Amino acid sequence: MSPRFLQFSTLPRLFLGTVCAIALAGCGTPKPVVGNEPQQFDQAIAAATDSLFRQSQEAAGFMARRNKQAVVLDPTLDAASGQQTAATQMLDRTITERVPRNFEQIEVLPFQTTSLAKAQYLLVGTLVRAQATYRINLALIDIKAGSVVAQSSAVARKDGVDMSPLPYYRDSPVLIKDKVTDGYVRTSSMPTGQKADATYMERIATAAVINDATVLYNSARYREALGQYRSALATPAGDQIRVLTGIYLSVSKLGQVAEAEETFGRLVAYGIATNQLGVKFLFNPGSTEFWADPQVSGAYGMWLRQIARQASRTKVCMDIVGHTSKTGAEDANETLSLRRATFIKQRLSADSADVARRTRPVGMGSKQNIVGSGTDDVVDAPDRRVEFSIVECGK
Repeated sequence: MSPRFLQFSTLPRLFLGTVCAIALAGCGTPKPVVGNEPQQFDQAIAAATDSLFRQSQEAAGFMARRNKQAVVLDPTLDAASGQQTAATQMLDRTITERVPRNFEQIEVLPFQTTSLAKAQYLLVGTLVRAQATYRINLALIDIKAGSVVAQSSAVARKDGVDMSPLPYYRDSPVLIKDKVTDGYVRTSSMPTGQKADATYMERIATAAVINDATVLYNSARYREALGQYRSALATPAGDQIRVLTGIYLSVSKLGQVAEAEETFGRLVAYGIATNQLGVKFLFNPGSTEFWADPQVSGAYGMWLRQIARQASRTKVCMDIVGHTSKTGAEDANETLSLRRATFIKQRLSADSADVARRTRPVGMGSKQNIVGSGTDDVVDAPDRRVEFSIVECGK
């Protein structure tokens, strides 16, 4: 193994908007347009975007309003991993450029606290992986009502779609998936008229601060990013895996070793408390030896020390679950994933005999892939992970 780590017919825009402006009450609730014919990625983005805002014209009567309507775009995500990627970045950029060009009464604002204060609508979107395609899901939300006013989908061919994660997600030691991210993903495919996910909506203001920090991190402005992540942590909804991860990554880049370890300990404690702790350990191909590059594996000893310390402190029992990408035979993958989980258990046991009694290695092979690309590079790093799953002691 390699290292882990629409098509659809439409009414003319002006005609549709005019009809709804004259007789809005008779338009009814617009139905989401779902395109199932695969297209090139840029064509699919255009189809999903145009469909969404044609529906919004019906639902909200945008064409009847003289003032511009502000829509805030919360950066789109890969639905499976919760990551922002090169492809989701292209999706964001295309939407931002296309909407004001084709729908003059709408302006798309960046995902910032100041934008949320003056916008009426929020736009979310995801890329959903299938065997040979990606489905683009877009949803437009009325911020005050908290409900979906339009939803659309289109299918894109996979060729030429770059799912490489942006730096923050590439560098993260853990999977960035929590209730907020899950709520965002669910909302992107919710039918018109339904309420957006409550957990996601309640944390919108904090999410905007987190996004500011992540943009700074992705631009290698680590000290500024750290300040923003700390500002996010100070908010009532700031205790999130994305915030703790951002602080850890930023202080690590700044060479603040002691604070990096303390923050990683908090990150582990959060994962244990929520039973969502998937750590990305990189192994040499086909072996249980960590990847030799210290730039990659240099912090692994500290990670293991903090996992052992936090598990011992909380007295939890855990399954140490090894995963692999889908490359190779599944029998071999299961064996390899079990060997790696056993190796992690041994390393944890060296730090804490108590943890040795409270953990059990499990090999899952590739049966629980998140990405499933089999590329064995940074794209499918979430598939090559070790998860720490809290279980009832004595079983």
